[in-house]
Amino acid sequence: MVATLLDASSWFTSFSDGLGSFFSFTGIAGFTYKHLVMILVGVTFILLGVFKEYEPLLLIPIGFGIIIGNIPFKEGYQIGIYESGSVLNYLYFGVVKGFYPPLIFLGIGAMTDFTNLIANPKLVLIGAAAQFGIFGAYMVALAAGFSPSEAGAIGIIGGADGPTAIFLSSQLAPHLMGAIAISAYSYMALVPVIQPPVMRLLTTKKERLIRMRTPRRVSKTEKVLFPIIGVLLTLLLVPSGLPLLGMLFFGNLLKESGVTDRLANTAKGPLIDIVTMLLGLTVGASTQAVREVNGVDVGFLTWGSVFVFVIGAFSFILATSTGVCFVKLMNLFLKKENKINPLIGNAGVSAVPDSARISQNVGLTYDKNNHLLMHAMAPNVAGVIGSAVAAGVLLSFLK
Repeated sequence: MVATLLDASSWFTSFSDGLGSFFSFTGIAGFTYKHLVMILVGVTFILLGVFKEYEPLLLIPIGFGIIIGNIPFKEGYQIGIYESGSVLNYLYFGVVKGFYPPLIFLGIGAMTDFTNLIANPKLVLIGAAAQFGIFGAYMVALAAGFSPSEAGAIGIIGGADGPTAIFLSSQLAPHLMGAIAISAYSYMALVPVIQPPVMRLLTTKKERLIRMRTPRRVSKTEKVLFPIIGVLLTLLLVPSGLPLLGMLFFGNLLKESGVTDRLANTAKGPLIDIVTMLLGLTVGASTQAVREVNGVDVGFLTWGSVFVFVIGAFSFILATSTGVCFVKLMNLFLKKENKINPLIGNAGVSAVPDSARISQNVGLTYDKNNHLLMHAMAPNVAGVIGSAVAAGVLLSFLK
């Protein structure tokens, strides 16, 4: 009888120890309120992508990445994104080393039509003016106590270009890359919410009703020569922008040449889709709420991340405002028939094509027959070039 009780006790002890050991390996054991907060953020991103259709191709992969990146686990089993040898770590290599963003720029170039910019070259100035948001945010970040490299990486959020933000932060401030990427893509998705109030505030009803001249017809020769001339002008000036600008103009040449359709279709289709999925998923997974390096908490939920979001919002609003105000300034020197509708000034940020659509939608609310989309696409694509040039300038000075 005693032996039976001892066996039962031993079995129970062994079972409870095994159960306790099993529990220690579950995500529940290490779950904290910080993990819950980040998981809710990930779910919010997914819901915004699904039900509001705010940049779903970006927010859904990022949102799901945030969820899987915030499942607690025991280290040493090659599971986490920061564990050498893990699958996620290998996929994250493309973010850390910065080769996902150039591949995305290749696809963007293959999708982009620069016709309206070629037809009206002065609109490139709007895209350039909108980049003031980058340098304005850079100065604010410096004043907030960030180092010059960190400030440069944070400032690029004002360009509203996710791949550029990831590329620059991977070079200048890898420890802030998660916060910068999430901030950049968040504000890109919130373009329909943030920009219209700023545009209405800075324009008069008379200015919103300005009708622009129909762009001239652009020849095929001009379209083919544009990426060649563009890459020479930009990279001779800012060689550090080569990874982004080189791939952007190469993709555009594949599109406009008319003889490399297979390559162009691959770049703007399967290639950019695959890279976007991997980029979004791994960037999201990198935002771990709890993470220690040498006993120091380097998790995502820090005051530094909060400041990144605040400064990012400021830079985005400043870029929008600068673009609109610069158009108003240009109009002072243009003849009446050449006036530019200031509502396309918001398109200087490179959230392609969303910010151009906002120009169109806001314009139609005041004149149902005033279609601004084709005009707004010029500063919109100029903003892509401008943000890449700005990133190259920051990289050359700060790295």
